[in-house]
Amino acid sequence: MPETVHKRERRKEARPGELLDAALTLFVEKGFAATRVEEVASHAGVSKGTLFLYFPTKEDLFKAVIRENIAHLFPTWNEEFKTFTGTSAEMLRYAMQAWWHKIGNTPASGIAKLVMSEASNFPDIAAFYQQEVIRPGNALIRQILERGVASGEFRPIDPDQAVYTVIAPMIFLMMWKHSMGACATCVDIVDPETFIHLQVDVLLHGMTSPTHTP
Repeated sequence: MPETVHKRERRKEARPGELLDAALTLFVEKGFAATRVEEVASHAGVSKGTLFLYFPTKEDLFKAVIRENIAHLFPTWNEEFKTFTGTSAEMLRYAMQAWWHKIGNTPASGIAKLVMSEASNFPDIAAFYQQEVIRPGNALIRQILERGVASGEFRPIDPDQAVYTVIAPMIFLMMWKHSMGACATCVDIVDPETFIHLQVDVLLHGMTSPTHTP
């Protein structure tokens, strides 16, 4: 088979990934409503018709971006935590750090801000994000909290509500990164690693000194 045919086949196989990369960049930069499929196709170096061969609608394209960059991580994390041998405190710290390295510190972190800002205008997209990201994420964190309570490491808490005390710092980092963080001065810059370390410490130990009686 001629080399040009091999190149064409390799190009065809890579095309969905190239389209998803282009879509992620533009969705995060411009938002869902403002991004046109023609721009995504042009950014990926293909025609609009080619894009529609892989993703029939813009909604389908955005859902694929979510699956490719976020949703596919949860099965792996679930399996990983099944064999985790450390303490629940170590598991919680690891989960937040893994989230930062795999999502928060990547362009995919902008998806959360996009969904939160445009959910009311695109309820189907919001529902998809709820199903593919929020529910699996909440379940994963709840599993860690329940493990800690069962082992006696954590005091009894309502895991359904406590989940949000873990999620809130991560949402803050994503929102900050794609809003004020983009134009913050040096003195205002939030260091994500330091921030996560402090948040885990506060979650585990609170802010009250052990020598102080409230």
